[in-house]
Amino acid sequence: MKKNIKKRPWQTSDYICRIRKINMEITPAQVFGVLRTVVHPELKRDIIQLGMVQGLEIDGANVSFALLIGKKESTNIALLKQNCVDALEAAFPGVNVRGNIRVQAKPETEADEPNGLRKVKNIIAVASGKGGVGKSTVAVNLAVALAQQGAKVGLVDADIYGPSIPLMFDLHDARPMANEEQMIVPVEKYGVRLLSIGFFVNAKDALVWRGPMATSALKQMIMEADWGELDYLLIDMPPGTGDIHLAIIQMLALTGAIIVSTPQEVALADALKGMNMFRNEKINVPVLGLVENMAWFTPAELPENKYYIFGNGGCKRLAEKEGVNFLGQIPIVQSVCESGDKGMPAAMDSSSIVGGYFHSLADSVIAAVDYRNSNLAATRKVEVKKK
Repeated sequence: MKKNIKKRPWQTSDYICRIRKINMEITPAQVFGVLRTVVHPELKRDIIQLGMVQGLEIDGANVSFALLIGKKESTNIALLKQNCVDALEAAFPGVNVRGNIRVQAKPETEADEPNGLRKVKNIIAVASGKGGVGKSTVAVNLAVALAQQGAKVGLVDADIYGPSIPLMFDLHDARPMANEEQMIVPVEKYGVRLLSIGFFVNAKDALVWRGPMATSALKQMIMEADWGELDYLLIDMPPGTGDIHLAIIQMLALTGAIIVSTPQEVALADALKGMNMFRNEKINVPVLGLVENMAWFTPAELPENKYYIFGNGGCKRLAEKEGVNFLGQIPIVQSVCESGDKGMPAAMDSSSIVGGYFHSLADSVIAAVDYRNSNLAATRKVEVKKK
């Protein structure tokens, strides 16, 4: 039975009521929450999600900010400003916002979002500092669990040199087609829309590509695809920190990143590097949290026993130390490997023990994304300035 996605706080009437009781003790998170109810009439997305609100300043009852306007948001400017005023005055009686909303043109260097991504609400990178920690297994099962809970989900296999999506979804012979607009139509299975470089090359062939060629192929696969309306687009990143990671943060405004690690010290050291890459001041992508994979082993004949092969609780301690969410633990279970090899992700059976872990992870991710969106402005793409 599918679960309904919970409404975000600012989508409920009692959220506005709680704000009213606050009187003039207004916080940025509350302002962002209210402005998320202001939807661009043509793009059908809220102005926070579109990255239009910048330079928010709050001084007592005075609230001011800028609306960044590009080509795609250039219509209905007056209506958008009025809707902002109406929403804030309704939420904060006595607030002074009229005349405090500036209109600024987006920098010429910031490219408009392609048509295929305009209806994608959240883009999340699933990354790891090193290989072999089960990042792709977590990404695949998280995507399936989110879809089973009623979300519209897409998954991009960004591991150009070692694509695993075709195997894990049993789509060895899948070949995406183009629509009338000559955009790639993602393959869909188990409720998840999928694209992988593995769909376009022979599975037995090694890709001997230099970095620019690999990033160009990835850009085409993501930016020239018709993803349609999605709640979450997950990007299964390659291990480490390299060309592909830089290309992703340049081409996409990521909602956040999820870091996958095993609990042993050598993996945690690399996980920290992965987190710090996203948290670099020039990149500034929020880390939604840390997932501990291969947390323990329980043999089938001793279901009550837990054997901590790679150490106990390493990821949780790292999350607490770094001030990020600990999203959950996934144990070592033979069925996870077997189901992945057969193209039937373990998360499809939410009633199983391991399926339950992945669905709990999906719940944690939904909560982390909602909290991030209600407290932070939209992420900006990383801008590379040419000298």
